[in-house]
Amino acid sequence: MLIKLTGGTVYDPAHNIDGQVLDIYIRDGRIVPHSDIQGMAPDQEYDCRGKVIMAGAIDMHTHIGGGKVTIARNLLPEDHRADPSPRSGLKRAGCGHATPSTLTTGYRYAEMGYTAGFEPAVLPINARQAHMEMADVPLMDVGGYAMLGSDDFYLRLLSSGADQQVINDYVAWTLHSSQCIGIKVVNPGGISAFKFNQRKLDLDDQHSYYGVTPRQVLQKLARAVHELGVPHPLHVHGCNLGVPGNLETTLNTITGIEGLPMHLTHIQFHSYGTEGDRKFSSGAAQIAEAINKNRNITADVGQILFGQTVTASGDSMRQFVNSHHAHPNKWVCMDIECDAGCGVVPFKYRDQNFVNALQWCIGLEIFLLVDDPWRIFLTTDHPNGAPFTTYPHLIRLLMDKSFRNDMLSTINADAAALSTLGSIDREYSLYEIAIMTRAGAARLLGLSDRGHFGAGAAGDVTVYTEQEDKEAMFTKPDYVFKDGELVVRNGEVVKVVWGNVHTVKPEFERAGIEGRLRDYFDRYHTMKMDNFIIRDWEIENDGRSKILVHPCQGQA
Repeated sequence: MLIKLTGGTVYDPAHNIDGQVLDIYIRDGRIVPHSDIQGMAPDQEYDCRGKVIMAGAIDMHTHIGGGKVTIARNLLPEDHRADPSPRSGLKRAGCGHATPSTLTTGYRYAEMGYTAGFEPAVLPINARQAHMEMADVPLMDVGGYAMLGSDDFYLRLLSSGADQQVINDYVAWTLHSSQCIGIKVVNPGGISAFKFNQRKLDLDDQHSYYGVTPRQVLQKLARAVHELGVPHPLHVHGCNLGVPGNLETTLNTITGIEGLPMHLTHIQFHSYGTEGDRKFSSGAAQIAEAINKNRNITADVGQILFGQTVTASGDSMRQFVNSHHAHPNKWVCMDIECDAGCGVVPFKYRDQNFVNALQWCIGLEIFLLVDDPWRIFLTTDHPNGAPFTTYPHLIRLLMDKSFRNDMLSTINADAAALSTLGSIDREYSLYEIAIMTRAGAARLLGLSDRGHFGAGAAGDVTVYTEQEDKEAMFTKPDYVFKDGELVVRNGEVVKVVWGNVHTVKPEFERAGIEGRLRDYFDRYHTMKMDNFIIRDWEIENDGRSKILVHPCQGQA
């Protein structure tokens, strides 16, 4: 089938197209150039004159599958009761504001123009459950980042001085076995240290049992990801999340990676100073300056937005500390198979609370002070900073200085006075939004056929009516196409399809590392190694998902 989108204003940063009026053609689910269909009449044509056309949006960091998400859903039945989504048309019933049910997650993302989302914390031993949960999210491509850095096997390797090649093989084996697209570190070594009764682990503090430091954890994993040619850099949730003064830890983490590629996630939570009477201040300017200077560093923001949500993280050390802030007053902190942890703490961000208001300012300052939109990404660390459904509001804050300053005038006055936000004139353009949420995210993840309109790209397309109110514009697109099929019209789902699972499978020497691991599993784990490994058929045999393997550097 040939589809023509006629006369739209196209934003395709991957090809330097900034608001040009063009026709877009989709044939059999893929973008085709006009030269390939000369003289062919389209089977379907959509009049897009006066409308904005972008590739389908990509959320590169959103908690939509895995143990902690399930726990968060179970912990908050009141969240489901307060936000029901009854069965309507093609959509099955669902619920949930902070942690929507799987089906509702897919519907709501698609209705905003998103066609892909990546779960950033897949515990390898729990990866099968995470993939099953993500497979139940319709209308979206998915993928995950496998969590390493506090697992006993890796810490034993590091403590024993294992060769870098052995670590590389372990990282590659983990990616293959968990069917993930990247590697994530949460509080490097800190989840494990918490179990040995350590309540703090800074970048150069030694783990009380293994004797290794977070700096060593990060350097070895970052080098492994780089040497394996995995497109997405090591995805790092750093030390001291949420701690006043963690600005210095973050700056040391940037310099300490020694030029290796690294992605710093929810950077807002790691950008706090200690100035002022309350010993809490913004470090956004210093963090943005460091990102601007270090081209090997990328970051997503983890913007907080006011209202009720739930924080769900593998960082059990920090979630334990923050548990007394729980709203409502209930929380979970648990070990998971001795290899990681989980903390789930409900939270309500208040605009009149000094700390929350300054957190809001800090995130926006980082967005606006980082120069290169190819290296900063739009996230709320869903649901930790806010639910993903707040993205249109966040986009308006970035694109509309007047609106941003109006909002600034309503928050805690002391926090507003300490922020430089009101003096920042920058407003994001539609081109920059397309970079942050489409082209840049695809490039960072190595998705060569997503996020753009080049020949052969996937037919993931979102069409908006341009409006002065950018929140309204990005809330309700006119059309959303997923792999060439119209799935959303006027903000409503009109067809339900199932997306793809994105992975990488770097080359490695299998026999040696599997020999080590088989002995380890037999001695320490509750499952056999062969049951740990997820085979392709387990994902694809449901008839919904298809695995898309993206090449690593140096591979054909």
